[in-house]
Amino acid sequence: MSAEIFAKANTLLGSIQNAAPKTKDELEQFRIEYIGSKGQVKKLFGEIRNVDNDRKKEFGQLANSIKQAAEAKFNEVKESLEASADNEIEVPDLTAPGEPFGLGARHPISLITNKIIDIFGRIGFTVAEEREIEDDWYNFTAMNTPEDHPARDMQDTFYVRDDEKKLLRTHTSSVQARIMEHNQPPIRIIAPGRVYRNETISARSHCQFHQVEGLYIAENVSFADLKQTLLYFAKEMYGASKIRLRPSYFPFTEPSAEMDIYWGLESETDYRITKGTGWLEILGCGMVDPNVLKNCGIDPEKYSGFAFGMGIERQAMLKYNISDIRYLFENDIRFLNQFEGAL
Repeated sequence: MSAEIFAKANTLLGSIQNAAPKTKDELEQFRIEYIGSKGQVKKLFGEIRNVDNDRKKEFGQLANSIKQAAEAKFNEVKESLEASADNEIEVPDLTAPGEPFGLGARHPISLITNKIIDIFGRIGFTVAEEREIEDDWYNFTAMNTPEDHPARDMQDTFYVRDDEKKLLRTHTSSVQARIMEHNQPPIRIIAPGRVYRNETISARSHCQFHQVEGLYIAENVSFADLKQTLLYFAKEMYGASKIRLRPSYFPFTEPSAEMDIYWGLESETDYRITKGTGWLEILGCGMVDPNVLKNCGIDPEKYSGFAFGMGIERQAMLKYNISDIRYLFENDIRFLNQFEGAL
């Protein structure tokens, strides 16, 4: 019995010595076959109980030598394969088709803002930006807003830390006030930015949105200049052929007006959004009130000017036929992907 076991052990040793794994997979198979927890070396040690007592020591030494031979073979081949891998230079397949990279898309608010900036930039308007946390003076008082005006009520304005002198700006008119305070005419700017109002969020309104306001101050600026500037904008932005100016009221302009463009009545959607009139309100405008000029240190006897303002979300909703303003703030990738490639 002992002779058969010794013969089996020597055969196993020969198999280990003759094994020549050449890849990582073959080396792993070698490990499983010989030195794994269920390998042949493990089983060989189990045969020691069947060896005659006077030869157990001899068999134990043989079994240990077989185990060491298997482990040495494994380590030798492993080191050789790792060294080969370190020296290999992976050459990419230059004929393989490239993998497409997912491209993002500009947000519709950014698209419209950039377009408005570009349109007015062509006629000399430069971009002015300022802080979003404002003083009461620049947001209201400088803009000729009376102390008892409803816009000052907490229902409309977000005040900072119960401080009635610090607030989140409700319009970008505060940018105009700061520019006029530190610059003398001629002034020709547009002020895009985020504004905040304490309003209920719905499909048509939000507590945060974006505005762009324009301001032109110089000598002998007239309402005709305002009309021609806005007609140019309407043509460039919407391809509109006609505009109309309806009397309105804003604290910081006098006279004031709402501007409509002729949208047309070519589809059911046109009837819906224009309420069957064909006209669509776009923005508010007017001649800068002399009190505003005086508040900002500009002589109203020498200079005059016009101002206008529009909600960027409204322009985006009209331009891209978006039915709910909330889509613009939810960052739904399915919605945003629709604007990939839009200019």
